[in-house]
Amino acid sequence: MKRHRASTGFPRTRMRRNRRHEWSRRLISENHLSVDDLIWPVFVIDGENKTEDVASMPDVQRYSVDLLVDAVGKAKDLGIPAVALFPFTDPSLKDAEGSESVNPENLVCRAVRAIKAAHGDDIGVMCDVALDPYTDHGHDGLLQDGYIVNDASVKVLAQQALNQAQAGCDVIAPSDMMDGRVREIRNVLDKADLDRVQIMAYSAKYASAFYGPFRDAVGSAPNLAGGDKKTYQMDSANTDEALREVALDISEGADMVMVKPGMPYLDVVRRVKDEFQVPTYAYQVSGEYAMLTGAADRGWLDGERVMMESLMGFKRAGADGVLSYYAVAAAKRLKDG
Repeated sequence: MKRHRASTGFPRTRMRRNRRHEWSRRLISENHLSVDDLIWPVFVIDGENKTEDVASMPDVQRYSVDLLVDAVGKAKDLGIPAVALFPFTDPSLKDAEGSESVNPENLVCRAVRAIKAAHGDDIGVMCDVALDPYTDHGHDGLLQDGYIVNDASVKVLAQQALNQAQAGCDVIAPSDMMDGRVREIRNVLDKADLDRVQIMAYSAKYASAFYGPFRDAVGSAPNLAGGDKKTYQMDSANTDEALREVALDISEGADMVMVKPGMPYLDVVRRVKDEFQVPTYAYQVSGEYAMLTGAADRGWLDGERVMMESLMGFKRAGADGVLSYYAVAAAKRLKDG
């Protein structure tokens, strides 16, 4: 077949030349996703040898502590650097003050100790600091006269963080969005000779509709009963405010910062990374996962391709890492090449 000759009228610069071969596309790739970028959020329940499906999150399960230890071991073997723990608290243990959060024998603390006993420092353990899994009203702080009070909530949150750190947690991750909580947590940890424990602050956490499946997974949805968290989580219209939140958390002692949700807020991730140049993370939240996985299950999307493309989007936006329910599946895909 006679080879077509390009017209001499075309420009000498042809962007497609570098895209012709797979090896060339690899050479010019600007961003790279690796297993080192992944943090796996995982749900824990009471009991033994027990798993429960999360109905609104396809392929996501809650694990009893013994099975969680095994699941974390598999994540470790894939090279995933850290897991983030979230409890499904028995409703009988919930009260207005979230008192179970400071119980040294609560579900999270038992899970942390079991993971550390089995895996040591070969994989990191992050713990969420917020009261919504423990309160009978489903809010992240203490409710008084219909309003989430700040300073009293911060005192309880700091004790929750201390409780988790004493159990062996490596990274405290306050997601409550109370003002001043990072400073109080840092002070409490340092006074307890736990100055090596890291803080990853949920610094720019928005009052988002994308959290619904997560609230099902931890059992807080019925307690919140259709209420919202707009008096303490951020307005989705704001980005300058996010920079102020991040600046405050860094000044108060945060080692790493996070933007949540992820995909609808990639512009915020980029602004945070450019402005502060600190370790910056994004959370690909439950609603993002559910919509992509649900569409893939119906054959509307190529599940594996959208998984990897969405994760690359976080890297392109400037995130140093991503909390994602896809972490294990993505690690397997990366390992297989």
